[in-house]
Amino acid sequence: MNEFEDSAKKGGTAETAILVGLITKDQDEAKTEEYLDELEFLADTAGASTVKRFTQKADGPNHTSYIGKGKLEEISNFIKEEEDNDHPIGMVIFDDELSARQIKNIQKVLDIKILDRTSLILDIFAMRAKTAAAKTQVELAQDRYLLPRLQRMWTHLERQAGGSGGGGGKGSVGLRGPGETQLEMDRRIITNRISLLKNRLAEIDKQKNTQRKNRGKLIRVALVGYTNVGKSTIMNLLAKSDVFAENKLFATLDTTVRKVVIRNLPFLLADTVGFIRKLPTDLVDSFKSTLDEVREADFLLHVVDISHPDFEEQIQVVQQTLKELGCSDKPEMVVFNKIDNYHWIQKEQDDLTPADKSNVTLDELKKTWMARYNENCIFISAKNKENLEEFRNVLYKRIRELHVQKYPYNDFLYPEIN
Repeated sequence: MNEFEDSAKKGGTAETAILVGLITKDQDEAKTEEYLDELEFLADTAGASTVKRFTQKADGPNHTSYIGKGKLEEISNFIKEEEDNDHPIGMVIFDDELSARQIKNIQKVLDIKILDRTSLILDIFAMRAKTAAAKTQVELAQDRYLLPRLQRMWTHLERQAGGSGGGGGKGSVGLRGPGETQLEMDRRIITNRISLLKNRLAEIDKQKNTQRKNRGKLIRVALVGYTNVGKSTIMNLLAKSDVFAENKLFATLDTTVRKVVIRNLPFLLADTVGFIRKLPTDLVDSFKSTLDEVREADFLLHVVDISHPDFEEQIQVVQQTLKELGCSDKPEMVVFNKIDNYHWIQKEQDDLTPADKSNVTLDELKKTWMARYNENCIFISAKNKENLEEFRNVLYKRIRELHVQKYPYNDFLYPEIN
């Protein structure tokens, strides 16, 4: 149970949250609202209810408090007003990762629980982790996130310990030794824990590598994509399995591998953790063993939610993450899912607004940059089972080609599709 669920259980209702984001020269107002929409979805997934958003125009994050003093006071006044109206705010969530210094200064003003995007994602991962491997990976990422912030927690003691008057001042009495001892003790505890978790994950990696070697001569296919695009639903349809699928972010955390047979062609299909913008580096590092399913795959099914207003950027996020994993050169097919949810607004004849995904039909959209994919993409609705037979046929052809290349001796087993 995560801290949001625990609070809801005790109080009967979900904790309320305020979201904070920045509008910069590199991130206009519309883009900031999209990011805050996603942050609200993350908060909802964690069990928190968003009641207010605050944004500020700035050149970039304030190094000491992320946002300016005036905006902090505005948020503080709103929190006090809600408290007076018997609507207490549970937390303030910032859309970027905060340093220990920023968290400390913000808390001084707001006197409330402060979270950033990274800690929120880590909380969701902790909530979703079910297996020993996933729990270990999440704990490692949490400790890595905590360590540099822990080192900042004791700076107020170090300053007090310095005192004035050459080192013999009153401010140093009873502070320097205990403060440094506690800091070093906490550092050592977490550092040792990180080392222990790394060793534990190394053992898990060995076990998983052994499992992969024992899977036989089968083509490995990995479902990849942004979080909440329908990968698990597709896994269930192809493998006729019961992988957990939900309209929440990171519904799938533990990698699931199933044997799939199309016609008489067997292959292995892996459902992997979804990617997201600003995915914490420590989390990617901690989930190396999970993402190894992607690294060792022979073929990638890149699932895209075509109904999402920002699906093009989501494609870029996934492509960049695959590049960082060293998987950008793997053969792949793009599966544009959720065509049943695709909506467009018909333009008036005299409307000179440039054509984009908001005002063109799906058929028209297919003729734009998507045409470059040729046969390497398909459009389906996993939920309504639309175009699934064509999907299976195309997938069969692609997997068969790879199987013939990798295991040519049993090519005769797999006839062509008429």
